[in-house]
Amino acid sequence: MEKNFRITDEDGIHARPATALVNTANKFKDAEAFAEANGKKVTLKSILGVLSLGLEKGDAIKLIVEGDSAADAIQALTDVMINEGLGEVNA
Repeated sequence: MEKNFRITDEDGIHARPATALVNTANKFKDAEAFAEANGKKVTLKSILGVLSLGLEKGDAIKLIVEGDSAADAIQALTDVMINEGLGEVNA
């Protein structure tokens, strides 16, 4: 499952929101979660991986989740993106 977002946070994705994404991804032990942006794909279970994307306002990011609980995981990650004011769903 995948979902595309456009970053709306003025500061992009920095340490605090990246931690929220990583903590959420790590709750789903039977799902692998990845973030893809700027031609780079990283695991969402690593704070350094997420920060290495260097996401800024206006950038596009794709969240990809595979595994048994993929539907629940993608929904939880979407909630973090929207509720933390990080980004909006981009069709």
